[in-house]
Amino acid sequence: MHTKRPVTRLPIDAVPGFLPDLRAIWILLLGAGILCASALAAPGPKPQALKAPAKAPAASDFVGPETCATCHEAVAKGFANNPHSKMVLMHGDKGITCENCHGPGKAHVEGGGDVTKIFNPAKAPAQQVVATCEKCHAGTHPNFDRSPHAKAGLSCISCHSVHQSKANTKLLKASQPALCYQCHTDLKAQLHMPFHHPVNEGVVSCSDCHDVHGTFQPNNLRNTADQNMICVKCHTDVRGPFVYEHMPVKAEGCLACHSPHGSQNARLLNMPNINVLCNQCHSAVGADTVHGQGQGSSDSVPCTSCHTYIHGSNINPAFLR
Repeated sequence: MHTKRPVTRLPIDAVPGFLPDLRAIWILLLGAGILCASALAAPGPKPQALKAPAKAPAASDFVGPETCATCHEAVAKGFANNPHSKMVLMHGDKGITCENCHGPGKAHVEGGGDVTKIFNPAKAPAQQVVATCEKCHAGTHPNFDRSPHAKAGLSCISCHSVHQSKANTKLLKASQPALCYQCHTDLKAQLHMPFHHPVNEGVVSCSDCHDVHGTFQPNNLRNTADQNMICVKCHTDVRGPFVYEHMPVKAEGCLACHSPHGSQNARLLNMPNINVLCNQCHSAVGADTVHGQGQGSSDSVPCTSCHTYIHGSNINPAFLR
């Protein structure tokens, strides 16, 4: 006879030691396990077979530049002065030229000049053209795929002409800046403003500041440890380092105050009035005890009349003379 605790009566068919609600939970878990096992056992989509790597062309598939010249005589005559002609010196003077870029020409010749059996960059997708050129030029242009030019669907032959280059350097279709102006018409207008960098005059070129094949910087700017070096490699008088630095120069860079391509304002400034430009940061200067009432206003004496060394100074923290 139980004297220490009440007797609990179990329902019919209940397992001693298990509560009814716990049994129901076990049944649900068992059912879920069966469903999961069925789902895993169901046949899924078959994995796609891996494509076999492209078979390298055999030596017998190449016909040599002499055979190409029988039909492409005009191109062959001018190719002797082409930098790509040096490819014939590869592999112990057994290199090839035309077929390095266009692929093996045996099928093309045997087909009577069938254009579908030879690689023609002018009719190929941009990515395929880039891949062909990068077989040799990947080391010198490793960042082209991330460049705005690549993302815009341009390829190497958008700017370069291997056979009929009109420029004297790098097989460009045209000289800078005319070549760049074909797309960048907005910058052409800026570089014709009253104050502009002497790009049109031929003193500097677009590629002096931009690497058109891609960089880690916006606008394809050339990579340097200090991005101001793009400007101060020419403007050496403001290069520094200075004992007293002007913080915007180090933080935001030259573009905080200057428009790089062209401006209607002297010194390529972003604003026509120097004081208004300075007051973007120094807004409390206008009526303090040092500068006097209104000294920071647009009709007052220019800030740089006193703060002469505005890019940085070695003698005064306020950039005074």
